[in-house]
Amino acid sequence: MASDLIKSMKISAAGMKTQGIRLRVVSENLANAQSTAANPGANPYRRKVVSFKNALDRELGVETVRLRKITTDKSPFTIRYEPGHPAANSEGYVAYPNVNPLLEMTDMREAQRTYEANLNVMETSRSMVQRTIDMLR
Repeated sequence: MASDLIKSMKISAAGMKTQGIRLRVVSENLANAQSTAANPGANPYRRKVVSFKNALDRELGVETVRLRKITTDKSPFTIRYEPGHPAANSEGYVAYPNVNPLLEMTDMREAQRTYEANLNVMETSRSMVQRTIDMLR
């Protein structure tokens, strides 16, 4: 039983780690939501996307979630006509990042809730391990 509880704690820890990475990427996207290119006509910040995979933890004999990769979103940039802007191209258009703050906030909320759920599992498992140790004394 204690071994199963320790496994559940390690699975939860892996989930917390991946959601922490996801939160950092979402935060970076939000921080750059209005960033334009440094040079006129150049591309601005491109939204980053996190993907996950299941990976076998041979020590535990269970699958845990892991980071697969962080990629860039290939969706088009938002283009606005702002001829006086320092990043405007020769036609007066400025490219803005392909970051949708509402989507990022939704993603952040989901990552936060998943992190908290994993934390609750870990706390419950830890409490059960502690009770098992107390009973064995």
